[in-house]
Amino acid sequence: MTFNRIVLAFGCVVLLLVGCSRVKPYEREALADPIMSFNRDPLSDQYLNHVYDVREAARGATTTDSGGCGCN
Repeated sequence: MTFNRIVLAFGCVVLLLVGCSRVKPYEREALADPIMSFNRDPLSDQYLNHVYDVREAARGATTTDSGGCGCN
């Protein structure tokens, strides 16, 4: 029973160390690939965010830069 607990604790430590590993600078190129994006049409997504920001009069909630009055 104690052997199982030791193996389980060791496995948890290994998973924590692997999960906390850093992304190397040369690996970031693959992560920045447009195929990794969540949206299929980024232009349409920017337009919808702009409409939402103007309608809600909110600024800075998303990536668009506009005010509630429609002026930039």
